[in-house]
Amino acid sequence: MSKAWVDEMSKLGRPRKVSEAQHETLRAIVQANPMCTLAELGEAFAQRTGVTMHAATLTKALKEAGIKRLRGQQSMCTVETVKTKRYGYTQAHRERSPEQGYASSVTDAEWELVSDIFDTRGRGTPPVVSRRQLVDACCYVVRTGCSWRMLPREFGPWHNVYKTFRRWSASGKFEQMHDRLRARWRERESREHSPSAGVLDAQSTRGSPQGGDTGYDAGKKVKGRKRSLVVDTLGLLLAVSVSAASVQDRDAAVDAVARAASKYPAMETMFVDSAYAGQFAHQMHQEHGIRLQVVRHPANKQVGRWQVGDQHELFALSVDASGFTVLPKRWVVERTHAWNERSRRLIMHHDRLVAVSEAWIWLAEARLLMRRLTTTAV
Repeated sequence: MSKAWVDEMSKLGRPRKVSEAQHETLRAIVQANPMCTLAELGEAFAQRTGVTMHAATLTKALKEAGIKRLRGQQSMCTVETVKTKRYGYTQAHRERSPEQGYASSVTDAEWELVSDIFDTRGRGTPPVVSRRQLVDACCYVVRTGCSWRMLPREFGPWHNVYKTFRRWSASGKFEQMHDRLRARWRERESREHSPSAGVLDAQSTRGSPQGGDTGYDAGKKVKGRKRSLVVDTLGLLLAVSVSAASVQDRDAAVDAVARAASKYPAMETMFVDSAYAGQFAHQMHQEHGIRLQVVRHPANKQVGRWQVGDQHELFALSVDASGFTVLPKRWVVERTHAWNERSRRLIMHHDRLVAVSEAWIWLAEARLLMRRLTTTAV
């Protein structure tokens, strides 16, 4: 038996599942999402190439492509600090215009942006209290957190303000106001009107003895309600859903994702944490065509982090990443939750209806955009 015949017979074996040219595709997927699981990596590879394979075959292909998984201390990395614009309180925010009765009242420039939404002319007796004054009253309540009966008399009878607020919230006035302001801000930032990517996260907050749909979140040790927010990559609100705190994050987010998908058909990607991975991610992709990309903590020992060859400069090592770490994309929605907590009405749920709680969030976010659009230079 000659050696040439043996070499020829060895070439007739089973062909490779992943060719040399497809190794570059594996490296591109890993560099785009280095903390994906093996199943997520195989799914992404199948979407790009149409090749499906067993986990053992994929592991062998990763080894041949020079890709290895780092776990524990090796996978810890630092996130580069990116200098961005600061939108917090400045001296311009503390100054009060002559037309403002309170610091929460809207200015003339802010009212011009949304006046046609509220100041609609219809049949019946002309209003005694102006629509702008009623909007100022709603902004006063959401900012200070006072009860309706303790409204200052400058805003008119409190029951009139309350009934108007309920009528506006039921008709979606505050959501309509926010959507208009968000579109203007995205236009100023040179972004498309309809976002293609979003960020999803939930926050559990306390409930008051007022009653309503509440529950206990054993993980956060909070008795109250849970807010599920979908924001764009700028941190601006796209959809909100309020439920009892006892509901799991993935179950509470179903309504929020459905609302975001119906309002913004161009949305393709949504960045989430590990609580939304697995079956929930597959369900959202099948129902709405949105791909959920999980952003995990760098110290996650179960998943680790993929690394291509010896390119250590891609992921700078850190001595401590077990504490708080600014995670890419996910920090945007965490900042939005912090923005909402500046409004004292949102620190604790004082309303029985979850629809009213959602209306307060739309109003608080719209009020923030009104101030930003009129005080930030173009």
